[in-house]
Amino acid sequence: MKRYYTRACNFFYGKESKYLVSKKKALPLNNNKEISFDNIEIISRKTKKKVSINNLNSLPKLLKKKIKLDLKIITSKKKNFANLNFQKLPNIMGVLNLTPDSFSDGGQFNNKNKGVNHAFRMIKTGANIIDVGGESTRPGSKSINERIEWNRISKILKSICKKFPVSLDTRKSKVMKKGIKIGVKIINDVSGLSYDVETINILKKYKIPFVIQHSKGTPENMQNNPTYKNELLDIYDFFEQRINFLRSIGIKHRKIIIDPGIGFGKNLKHNMNLMRNISIFHTLGFPVLVGNSRKSFIKKIAGENDTKYRIGGSVASSIYLMMQGIQILRIHDVDELIQGLKVFKELLKS
Repeated sequence: MKRYYTRACNFFYGKESKYLVSKKKALPLNNNKEISFDNIEIISRKTKKKVSINNLNSLPKLLKKKIKLDLKIITSKKKNFANLNFQKLPNIMGVLNLTPDSFSDGGQFNNKNKGVNHAFRMIKTGANIIDVGGESTRPGSKSINERIEWNRISKILKSICKKFPVSLDTRKSKVMKKGIKIGVKIINDVSGLSYDVETINILKKYKIPFVIQHSKGTPENMQNNPTYKNELLDIYDFFEQRINFLRSIGIKHRKIIIDPGIGFGKNLKHNMNLMRNISIFHTLGFPVLVGNSRKSFIKKIAGENDTKYRIGGSVASSIYLMMQGIQILRIHDVDELIQGLKVFKELLKS
């Protein structure tokens, strides 16, 4: 049979969602009645077709069986971990860059007191977890050795890991191991676990939750004319293959997060197509994280070169992603996003 992919679509949120689920006119995403959908899009490499969830019986027998299995995955409840609650969307991962050359806020929080205070402020405002990074992976950046990376982050990690949940943004197994021993709750590897061959052994040994991000190439070359046959399906296949590999070597737990990697080896067209169709990744059965904050797609759409003035685009795209059921948003401007979400959710009430 031709390979088909299932994407949940036409989402509802809040009171309307609960009503439609109660009337069996929509299905709850992750068994969460707060957000639901009443259509699916059936996609192949050559075709795509939208079908109402109430018209599935009109599909050919084998295809209907496959779609129903996918829907079971899409609607199944996710177990919470690392202070992430998948019944309350979205979860906020606040960004704390401790690098001198990050694309958005390089050098701003390198001082220990400034870094710790900023982390506390993000948690107080509403972030669920803080993502700490000591190596820039912006387009064109070069790798640094683990000693330099660890020296940048170790003091702040030791201060904040005891107080609230922390995610460690690193590609290096030695940095991961040190962070885990201090108390880091999640490993966030932007290379998709491909940069350092020892990474997988560390994750297997410590059974810690981790993020698999898709990235085409390395930060140094990833924006040099990235190409795909079909970026949406190619990236879906990447995650499927990666998860199958992890299962084959003995990593069996479900505390895995997938991140399509907005801006990591993608041009504007790729990024827009991924975000418009981001709900396809729910079919993999794992929480989805998106790092859309201050990214260059905002510059290309709105013409804003200065990253600190991309807050409007960050908030707008975050709300759009939330409405497709994205469970985790990786955000620089936590205060502004929380404010936008409060207003948006209030407007939905009637």
